[in-house]
Amino acid sequence: MRELSHRRRMLVLAICCMSLLLVSLDNTVLNVALPSIRSDLHASVSGMQWTIDAYTLVLAALLMLSGSTADRVGRKRTFQTGLVIFTLGSGLCSLAPNLETLVLFRMVQAIGGSMLNPVAMSIITNVFTEPRERARAIGAWGGVVGISMAAGPIVGGLLVESVGWRSIFWINLPVGLAALLLTARYVPESRAPRPRRADPVGQLLVIAVLGTLTYAIIEAPDRGWDSPLIATCAGIAALGLLTLIRYERRRAEPLIDVRFFHSAPFSGATVVAVCAFAALGGYLFMNTLYLQDVRGLNALHAGLWMLPMAFMCFVCAPLSGRLVGARGPRPSMLVAGVAITASGVLFAVFDVQASDAGLLIGYVLFGLGFGMVNAPITNTAVSGMPRSQAGVAAAVASTSRQVGQSLGVAVIGAVLAAGAASAAAGGMGHAASAAAAASFVDAARPAWWIIAACGAVILLLGLVTTGQWAERTTRHAAALFEEGKPTGQTSANAKAP
Repeated sequence: MRELSHRRRMLVLAICCMSLLLVSLDNTVLNVALPSIRSDLHASVSGMQWTIDAYTLVLAALLMLSGSTADRVGRKRTFQTGLVIFTLGSGLCSLAPNLETLVLFRMVQAIGGSMLNPVAMSIITNVFTEPRERARAIGAWGGVVGISMAAGPIVGGLLVESVGWRSIFWINLPVGLAALLLTARYVPESRAPRPRRADPVGQLLVIAVLGTLTYAIIEAPDRGWDSPLIATCAGIAALGLLTLIRYERRRAEPLIDVRFFHSAPFSGATVVAVCAFAALGGYLFMNTLYLQDVRGLNALHAGLWMLPMAFMCFVCAPLSGRLVGARGPRPSMLVAGVAITASGVLFAVFDVQASDAGLLIGYVLFGLGFGMVNAPITNTAVSGMPRSQAGVAAAVASTSRQVGQSLGVAVIGAVLAAGAASAAAGGMGHAASAAAAASFVDAARPAWWIIAACGAVILLLGLVTTGQWAERTTRHAAALFEEGKPTGQTSANAKAP
């Protein structure tokens, strides 16, 4: 691919950011609309969880396939296909007559979404080749998450209160069409020099692991943790994970290439992504219920309460990108770990949600932490790896984000449903009693500790995976790709299909 002018690179970055805005705005808008969807479609807590997790699960399961497909058939072509499917799925979601069809159409959205963000990140990586410029571009990319967090709750609240929850999907239509037209005009085509073969067995194993694990977590509070169905799902998930690892290590061109994980920064970034987005998914889900069910706010006022968190994310994301470009990922990861941990501890120990000032401080701290963490995740995932593997590396990082968000919503929702059914399972409405509010707060305390633990893991990995030793492991991993020797294979099976 020939070198593009600075203006053209900025246009490509803007177009790729539009795709991230499309997906991120959809998620933040949906969170604000959950109580309205619950009321209209008569959904339980688990039903609300599925409206989010049906999307993130399919997204997580297909991201790596989409990344490798884009490397093989062309990133621009894959990106355009994703825009078409996502926009179509959004239109279908707005017409859903019941919860089951809404969940189904959310899965259609996810098929398109899987072709957007990781492919867009791969395009950015191939367009911005200079490390500092790339880090800044990734920082701007992360800033879009802040924009979506700021605009999503307010836009969603306005739409839900004035038109209804179905209108939250309409805003995807003009953005998707504009991104499609601009992509055709300005985004250059690129692909990996040596395309990889498809891995259908690995893909099916990924779907089995993620699907059964999340189903077990979400449905266990209703069916019981000792239910034969829940036990069977947990067993399938564990067996599927072991089979996936063993199978992928023996393939010449696996769906999940374990050579990436020889890099300590890459492995650390993967775990950090899971923890950060688990915290985010659980945080948004829990606070949506708290603000609207316990405090009795409408969708718009609930969205306004989340604005300080979104504003901090919007401000800190590009600052983090510049900091990563200048000082590396460690400072951003340390700040993120401390801030997310502090926010969780404040809610878990000091019940800061009891006062407006305390709630504001908790939101600001979480927004600061999440805003700082996104740029080092993405930059670390793609830095030091061969450019030919950019699509797969970016897809693994994006998959980790979606897996984290799915698990966050599933686990936090399960904690709330198990600990405070009367407070969180619906029927509280605006007339929530003091006893019900206290019940919700008590049930949420373990969830806040989970969020604090996620922050502590981010802090620890920020210290461990960003030193000189970690850099040496990245060079070693890159060398494995250059040598073309898949990990876990002997010379006898190096040519396995």
